[in-house]
Amino acid sequence: MKDKGEQTKSVKRKIPFPPPKKSKKTFSFIDLFAGVGGFRMAMQQLGGNCVFSSEMDRWAQKTYEANFGEVPSGDITKISTEEVPDHDMLCAGFPCQAFSLAGQRRGFEDTRGTLFFDIARIIKAKRPKAFFLENVKGLMSHQGGQTLDTILSVLRDELGYFVPTPQVIKAEDHGVPQKRGRVFVVGFRSDLNINKFIYPIPQRVKTPFLKVKEKHSVSARYYLSTSYLQSLRSHRVRHEGKGNGFGFEIIGDDQVANTIVIGGMGRERNLVIDHRLKDFTPVTNIKGEVNREGIRRMTPREWARLQGYPDEFLIPVSDAQAYKQFANSVAVPAIKATATMILETLSQSKNSRISPAAYNSRRSSSA
Repeated sequence: MKDKGEQTKSVKRKIPFPPPKKSKKTFSFIDLFAGVGGFRMAMQQLGGNCVFSSEMDRWAQKTYEANFGEVPSGDITKISTEEVPDHDMLCAGFPCQAFSLAGQRRGFEDTRGTLFFDIARIIKAKRPKAFFLENVKGLMSHQGGQTLDTILSVLRDELGYFVPTPQVIKAEDHGVPQKRGRVFVVGFRSDLNINKFIYPIPQRVKTPFLKVKEKHSVSARYYLSTSYLQSLRSHRVRHEGKGNGFGFEIIGDDQVANTIVIGGMGRERNLVIDHRLKDFTPVTNIKGEVNREGIRRMTPREWARLQGYPDEFLIPVSDAQAYKQFANSVAVPAIKATATMILETLSQSKNSRISPAAYNSRRSSSA
């Protein structure tokens, strides 16, 4: 556990995304399971001030620090609630693997599944005005819906929050060309007397991949070798013969990308055509030659854009780590659209003007 000084230690350079200047719209939030800061990016754009962050992956911490100027605290299970400041909103995109359709789907039996209860203990101790949780679509159907029912029971019955029916929000409905649906769970403290919440309305116009495609030619290392391309084609033929449709896919400039994921055929399900390469000299050890069909993988920067990160967002890690980080990230525009609705809902409650510290002080004195 880092001491308080390390938690807020600033990098001695101009950071791309410093905290916003304080104003009447400023609200405080904490960023749990922070990854590279997707929640923070959205919240800061809305005037939010991050008072605490937690992320245990050291490479994600590196990217987070490069962009926001602070190193997140580590393992949330080892952080006491006393070390977490009071805050208006708790944000958490808690680990996907426990509930993912692509994983083993062990849910609460998986140690990562129980991390929800670290969220719950912080909510219980700090009583924020609202919370905003994100998870994979598989959460809705996991164990016949029992996993989600357990989560909602804790939030509603044990913690006393108004929690509207969770909804799957699609990234492609909010300005990024990626088919990525995630379950959003929001909640409001009972004393705020909020009993209605409207999720953001989808945008009518879809954004094509061309909007995020690299503007210039990229390195030959992103282009598939002739040998690997042939193996992918053979692989797809075999699977199609068995009635399976899982194989590589080429995304056209006018299309929307598939969900970006790590593992399996993750990157191969989002190949693109790019004929701008002039030098076909291999820059990595490959079998065969660099293909002349213009077929390449998307770059880490393109994956960042697919999640809504601006080009000013620094990527200080290897390509392998960058792909992992952006695949595990939230889609920033979808988070921002929903957070906007949360803030609008809070603004309609008279009791929302009571600060978290004042609320907890009243609660302690009446206990």
